[in-house]
This record gives sequence, C-alpha cells and structure tokens, in this order.
Amino acid sequence: MTSTSEPVRVSVIDIVRFVLELFAFVSLGLWGFICFELPWNVVVGIGAPVIAIVLWALFRSPKAVFQMDVFGKAIVEIAVMGTAVFAWWDMGQPVVAAIFAIVAVTAGVINGRRELD
Repeated sequence: MTSTSEPVRVSVIDIVRFVLELFAFVSLGLWGFICFELPWNVVVGIGAPVIAIVLWALFRSPKAVFQMDVFGKAIVEIAVMGTAVFAWWDMGQPVVAAIFAIVAVTAGVINGRRELD
C-alpha cells in the first residue's frame, strides 16, 4: 500500500522568510563576537543565535514542538527579528537595521495575514 501525498507548495514569501531567519541568526552571532569583550564575545556570539534558533524551533517553525496561535507565533517572531534589528543598530549599522526591519515586518505581516485565512 503506497501513500500519496500532496506536494508541499513553497511560495516566494516562504523563501524570503527563510532567508530572513538565517540572516537574523547570523546577525546575532556577529553582534556577539563584534560588540563584546572576551570572554563575553564567545558566550554571546554563540549563545544569542542558539537561543534564537531554539525559540524558533520550539514555537515558530512549521514543525514547531509547541503549537501556538498566530499571535503567540508573532510575539516569538518579533522577539527574534527585533533582536537582530537591535544588533545591527548596536553595531553601528542603522541602514542595515532599518532595511532588515522593513523587510521583516513586511514579510511577517504578509505571512500573518496568510495564517489568519
């Protein structure tokens, strides 16, 4: 007996959001290693992205461990993306912070509206 399943559809917004996630995780690592003195740069440089990845995996990913409503997912997403925006701002890159914030908010709103439908 074979199981036939419908292929998974990946939209452009899904790809943009995935790239944003990766960019946020890398941004937090860079922030930790650049903005802190030894030994804290190692702790924050590794710890910040690990915490963000764990939060995302537990609450926000498509196969999240804990299922939440759309608003709970939005809070986790705002926390992770907002921290990445703060990291760029703290590194002295307000233009990168602003562009990342605009793209992340736009993608989040589009995805949130899609999840509410």
